[in-house]
This record gives sequence, C-alpha cells and structure tokens, in this order.
Amino acid sequence: MTVDLFAGVYVGDLAAATAWYTAVLGDGPAFRPNEVEAVWELAAHRYLYVRRNPAHAGHAVQTVLVGDLDARVAAIAERGVEPALREDYPNGARKVVYRDPDGNELGFGAVPAAQRTVG
Repeated sequence: MTVDLFAGVYVGDLAAATAWYTAVLGDGPAFRPNEVEAVWELAAHRYLYVRRNPAHAGHAVQTVLVGDLDARVAAIAERGVEPALREDYPNGARKVVYRDPDGNELGFGAVPAAQRTVG
C-alpha cells in the first residue's frame, strides 16, 4: 500500500517562511503549486508545505521521524538554525523542536529501533 502525505503549515510571510524552511530542510522547495504555497518533498510521497494564511499562522505542530537525529540536528546547525527545545523521553525516544518565524513547531524525532513499527 502506498501512503502519500501532505502536511501543511500556515504562515504569515511566505518569503520568510520559505527561507527558514529551506535552511532547516537543507534545500529549496520541490515545487510551488501557486503564489501562496511552497512544497518540500521529505521522502517519496511525503511532503511538507507552507501556505500563506496570516489569520491561522503559528499554530502548527509537525514531527518528522528520522534515522539519524544527531546528524540532522548538526546539519541544521551548520545552516544557522538552532533548536528551540530538546526532549528526551523515558522510553529512549528523543525529539528536537524548531520554531519558524510564526511560531509553528517543526520537530525531528528518533525512536529506538526496538520500538519502530512499519505500517
């Protein structure tokens, strides 16, 4: 079964958000479907998009699980963005949270191999 995901984040300023997400994700948008959106492909069939909508900006919470959290955080730091929060859970899972210019949260997490499930 193929699973496609489009996770959206409302932002106030599309240009500022595009610059910030480019710095965090390491590359510019994969495409821009219209004048108010920018879309990044995180993995095959899995996308994160930002859409200009100032009335709703700042309330998103997204978490992306990655294989090597430390490498991801180091690469983002090299691009000049530092996390707002780091969390360690009793079960060994970890999460690093970044906040975009509107206050939306984009987290990257890692789960111990023994706890991963494939669906």
